[in-house]
Amino acid sequence: MSSRKTLANAIRALSMDAVQKANSGHPGAPMGMADIAEVLWNGHMKYNPTNAKWADRDRFVLSNGHGSMLIYSLLHLTGFDLSMDDIKDFRQLHSKTAGHPEYGYADGIETTTGPLGQGITNAVGMAIAERTLAGQFNKPGHDIVDHNTYVFMGDGCLMEGLSHEACAMAGTLGLGKLIAFWDDNDISIDGHISDWMEKDVGGRFESYGWHVIRDIDGHDAAAIDAAIAAAKAETGKPTLICCKTTIGFGSPNLCGTHDCHGAPLGHDEIQATRENLGWEHEPFVIPEEVYAGWDHKEAGAAAEGEWQARFDAYRAEYPAEAAEFERRMAGTLPANFEAEMDKYIAKTQEEMPNIASRKASQNAIEAMGPVVPELFGGSADLTGSNLTNWSGTVKVNAENANGNYISWGVREFGMAHMVNGMMLHGGFRAYSATFFMFMEFMRNALRMSALMKINPIYVYTHDSIGLGEDGPTHQPVEQLATMRAIPNFETWRGCDAIESAVSWKVAMMRDTAPTALVFSRQNLTPMERTADQVKAIEKGGYVLKDCDGDADVILIATGSEVGLAVDAAAALSERKVRVVSMPSTCRFDAQDQAYRDSVLTPGVKRVAIEAG
Repeated sequence: MSSRKTLANAIRALSMDAVQKANSGHPGAPMGMADIAEVLWNGHMKYNPTNAKWADRDRFVLSNGHGSMLIYSLLHLTGFDLSMDDIKDFRQLHSKTAGHPEYGYADGIETTTGPLGQGITNAVGMAIAERTLAGQFNKPGHDIVDHNTYVFMGDGCLMEGLSHEACAMAGTLGLGKLIAFWDDNDISIDGHISDWMEKDVGGRFESYGWHVIRDIDGHDAAAIDAAIAAAKAETGKPTLICCKTTIGFGSPNLCGTHDCHGAPLGHDEIQATRENLGWEHEPFVIPEEVYAGWDHKEAGAAAEGEWQARFDAYRAEYPAEAAEFERRMAGTLPANFEAEMDKYIAKTQEEMPNIASRKASQNAIEAMGPVVPELFGGSADLTGSNLTNWSGTVKVNAENANGNYISWGVREFGMAHMVNGMMLHGGFRAYSATFFMFMEFMRNALRMSALMKINPIYVYTHDSIGLGEDGPTHQPVEQLATMRAIPNFETWRGCDAIESAVSWKVAMMRDTAPTALVFSRQNLTPMERTADQVKAIEKGGYVLKDCDGDADVILIATGSEVGLAVDAAAALSERKVRVVSMPSTCRFDAQDQAYRDSVLTPGVKRVAIEAG
């Protein structure tokens, strides 16, 4: 049987060989954290390589995503669907093994990481999802949701302000099943970090309310094992394990320096490292006994089988709850969702309320809440302004896990990434909210959700200079245009209560992309429509008011400016004017050419009206 050190050295060998073959990459972190990873994945973590989507698996997040060969090595060695050819294709176009881990390509990658601090924040969201699902579904004697979230993170993650937002929230909520490992190696790209890194990371986390385990030798398997056991025993607080490591461990000439952080070691240094580690095998060769020491397929299947037996017992006693849990983890909406929303939209068109679209949004949430139990909301300290709560709101906090809403505090960036983590975990349809201007704090999270093809909903209110007296710091101008530029991302800005309700419906029904819903502070005049026009809203743009014969000009508007366009058309009664409401340019652009031409007749002069 291979020793623990030999098993860890397999990670080091694959990491340095793959980076060398690609002629780019980051060997230092995988080589430095290999011992920690070996103890965690072989001794503590609950997972099944043959079913990467097992609902009650432990989640693992590599927040320092540049060290991606660490997780690729782990997935390959433990038996996931990641071949040696995939390892050899590291950092190549269209490979499963991108330079930074990408969600949706290789089984076992729980989130896309790379922008530092984002992975730990996703992990906090995953831990929130686990705790909340447990609160909603577990019954006495039936703990069907009971898993940990593990995070590896480096100094860079902790320097990012995002980590403060998320980790403070984790401590406040008492997320006892969140365990983070700090790779304390004293090195970043510019060199030794003593000139730009805080002196007491442990103290910082203790102030957040974390359980901190200090001064663990990150190359001592027994010390690592004991620290993980202690972390798992602390169920009332998240745990930070401070692991003192050597970057590039095993490299005789480059270890402990920034030279091995983000560049290949070089052929001569790799050979010297092999000799230093006692690794006598050729590049990309793993002996059978090492594979045997890592193989987790049998143990993983047994762990899932044991959970399945418990879930079957749960199903026997709580059949409705079991079916609901399976539906939610599969990510499908309730079967009656679309019909219920269509009824609500028709009712809203009939009533034509003259209200702000942020209030229309709240009304839509009120209509959806009883139908969609997985709906989970929150606001960055602006609930009363964003109007994101509803009559069934139950807050999640340190005392209550069985809720459907979080007051995130003034943490726009952290909020968005934590919601991304909840969506990645599964079991929820989550939305977050703030003033539209403050989407600037959240931009990376929006882009990452689009890149991962997950479907959170971003609610933005106070969408223009209509915000009022707060002035230009709070008045969005360029934000609509910049959000529309994000690939695989839809932005909706409804002109009244009806378009606002439709925007919620289409956002909820999107499976593989995020949506931003942008709402006004001020009241918006409701527009009369036929049933066909109401249905056409879902296409993103449609003819709201038409003229007799061919139009001389087409006025195109969104949101609060649609009413202005209608008034302008009335003032231009001597001209033939068509008014097009376009709540989502993104959705409209995706329609076929024939439909787009039917709305925006080719050759006709167009004038766009939008406060931005």
